[in-house]
Amino acid sequence: MTIFNGKRLETKLFQLDRERMAEGWYSDVYFRNIARILTKLSKEDYEFKGQDIGNIEVEMQIFPRRQPFCILGGIDEALSILKTAAGYKNEDGNFVNTSSKLKIEACHDGEKAYYKGNPHNVDPVIKIRGRYRDFSILETPILGSLTEVSRIATNVYKVMVAARGKDILFFPARFTHYKSQAMHGYAYSLGVNAYNNEYGTNTQRYISTDEQGAWWGGKGGGTISHSYVASFLGDTAESMLQFCRLMPLDVNRIALVDFENNCVSTSLKVLKTMFDKYLELLKSDQVKEAKRYKLFGVRPDNSSDLRDKSVEPLGKKELDNGVNARLIFNLRKALDDAYKDWDLRPEDLEIAKNYCQDVKIIATGGFNPEKIDRFESSQVPVDIYGVGSWLLSNCSCEGTKNDFTGDVVKVKIDGEWIELSKVGRSAADNPKLKKIDLKKIN
Repeated sequence: MTIFNGKRLETKLFQLDRERMAEGWYSDVYFRNIARILTKLSKEDYEFKGQDIGNIEVEMQIFPRRQPFCILGGIDEALSILKTAAGYKNEDGNFVNTSSKLKIEACHDGEKAYYKGNPHNVDPVIKIRGRYRDFSILETPILGSLTEVSRIATNVYKVMVAARGKDILFFPARFTHYKSQAMHGYAYSLGVNAYNNEYGTNTQRYISTDEQGAWWGGKGGGTISHSYVASFLGDTAESMLQFCRLMPLDVNRIALVDFENNCVSTSLKVLKTMFDKYLELLKSDQVKEAKRYKLFGVRPDNSSDLRDKSVEPLGKKELDNGVNARLIFNLRKALDDAYKDWDLRPEDLEIAKNYCQDVKIIATGGFNPEKIDRFESSQVPVDIYGVGSWLLSNCSCEGTKNDFTGDVVKVKIDGEWIELSKVGRSAADNPKLKKIDLKKIN
């Protein structure tokens, strides 16, 4: 990742629509109007207070507004947008790229940027100096990219903190347009890497589609689905036997166990069925084949409208329904003790015990930082959390804005850079900013 090796993502990954980007197709119309007006004033040799306004050079700084910080993402795409689409059309209607004339400083994707709610106390993450009409129309797509990727990366980081570094499955593919998957998967990767970098952990990255890993080389994985179980007439154990028999060994065997809304009973049936096959192959010296039937984990995904059959009712929906703490405790105890009820030879007891107690619990369904934090504070025995729609949420944990802002903070007058910005904003600095040579970005 860029935060570790200093490299930038290649421009081709973003599949930018350069022609329409440079024409302002993706920009708020008022930016397009600004560029047109300044271009016409330049042709008229218009001056105001002795300055060539049509060719005015400015310094723009871009900063986030999520408190107290965000995990940066979208920086590399923003630089690619500037490299590709900064410029103007000449009198023949041909696009002239002027990106080489811009002076740019930028942070890296994956770094932290702080905002304390005071526009005078910000961390600029990109600074652009150059002729304003050459890049004015690019503000909208640049801010949009920064906002989207940074929001998700920060959400992932917040979930990681709540989970105390436990693995987080990235499950929001079905909650957004499929063309966003690569960007979102990259944002997830940034959030996990930022957490690992700060806390010295080695949490793994788990995505559900190949497209989510397209920008960083990840591959999709996952469990089975309810529809798959339905295809086996509702028999989860049989569906898992066939999954194990036919899927490659590098695919984790994870059973979805809430099809009958009876997670403990279903898990025990799957566990026994798979262990019997595992032990049979192990006893016949087919060690590699036996590994096919090693149950990696079980995944309860109960609806928030239903109370699992193993959960004694307390009379409160929020305590009884869905994937709650009591369900997980019930499930862990049942898995750990299952071998005690099996008819086993003495020499097989330890094998069975380890098999049962090695099974992980992957909890999914309505998880956000608050719910995860409650589980972790109560030491609920979840091994891995699957999180979906909340990771795309625009509501930060602190209830603050998630967006980015771009401000002109300096103008060049008679060869000197003079501070000039709207009231309430001012030029700021950030030691993480590095000078950028757009020509060196592939």
